[in-house]
Amino acid sequence: MRVSVVDAGSNTVRLMIADVEGGVPLPVHTVKWKLRLSEQVGADGTIGGEAVERLVEAVAEAGETALRWKAAGPLAFATAVVRGAPNRAEVLERVAAGTGIRMCTLPGETEAELTFLAARRWLGWNAGPLALLDIGGGSLEVAFGRGRLPDFAASLPLGANRLTREYLDVRDPPGAGELKELRRRIRHELRDVAARIRWESPRTAAVSSRTFQQLARLCGAAPGRFGPFEPRTLRRRDLGAAVHTLAALPGAERAQLPGISAPRAEQSLAGAVVGHTALKLMGLRRAVVSPWAIREGILLRYIEDGADWWARTAGSCLPVVPSSGVSLRSVVGPSA
Repeated sequence: MRVSVVDAGSNTVRLMIADVEGGVPLPVHTVKWKLRLSEQVGADGTIGGEAVERLVEAVAEAGETALRWKAAGPLAFATAVVRGAPNRAEVLERVAAGTGIRMCTLPGETEAELTFLAARRWLGWNAGPLALLDIGGGSLEVAFGRGRLPDFAASLPLGANRLTREYLDVRDPPGAGELKELRRRIRHELRDVAARIRWESPRTAAVSSRTFQQLARLCGAAPGRFGPFEPRTLRRRDLGAAVHTLAALPGAERAQLPGISAPRAEQSLAGAVVGHTALKLMGLRRAVVSPWAIREGILLRYIEDGADWWARTAGSCLPVVPSSGVSLRSVVGPSA
C-alpha cells in the first residue's frame, strides 16, 4: 500500500510518498515547494491572500503528484505558521475549496507525540527512556517517554524563524544585547519542561528537524549523502562553539558554513541558541540525530492504528484561539 503525507511548514510545503506494507514507511518519492510562509505574515500573524494562494497551488500540485504515484491520501497538515494565524480557519477553508484536500493543523503537543514515535521507532527500545527535541520555524516540541508514545509532550513558542524575527532582526550580525535577551526568553519558556526532563533522567536524547540536522552537520556530523543509516551525534559543547561562529557572521555568510543552507542561514543562529540552551538546561551533553520526524510519525500511526486514527485526529483539529504560553499535556493512552 502506498500513502502520501503533505506537510506545510514555515519555509516549505513537503510531499512524501511512502510504501507502508510490512509496518515500515519506505519513501519512494519526495517533493518540496519553497513558499517561506513565515516571511509573508502580518504583524499579528495573519497570512496574506497572495501567500494563501501560493499555498493552495502547492497543495494542489502535491495532491496531483500523489495521484500520479498511485498513493492514498494525502494526509495533509500545517504546522505553527498556520496553526497560530488569526485567519487559520479561512486559510484551511481556502485550501479545501481550491484543492479538495482537507488540511488540518495539529496541536503542538500532537506534533511532539508523533515525532517522538518516529524517533522511538528509528532508535528502537535499546534507547531506553527517551527525550525528544524538534525545532521548527514557529515552535519547539519536546517529549519524554519510556514506551511507544511519550509520557508527556510540550510545545513552546521557540521556533527558529519566530525568534529570529523577534530578537535578531535589529542588527546583522546581532550584538551581545540581542543574544542575551534571546537566551533569557528561551530560559524562561523552557524552565518547567527542562526541570521535568532533568527529573526523568533520560538514557537517550534525540533531536530531529532540518534545523537540528544542519546544526549537527556544522558541528561535524556526516553529510546527508552518506545516507540515513550513518550514525550522527550532536554534542552540546560543539553546538555552543557553533553559536559563537554563527553569531560572528552576517546571515547571508552563514550559508558558506558546512551544512547551513541559504534558505535557513538567517534563522540558523536562533536555532543554535535554542538547541544549546535546551540541552544545557535539561542536563543533556549529547543527542542522537533522528532522520525520522513528524511525517514518519504520521505514517507509523496510520500503519499501526489504521486510517480511522487519522480521520479522528484531523477531524478533531478545529480552529481554536492560539496560546502564547507553554502547553504541556500528559499522554494517557494509545489513542492520544
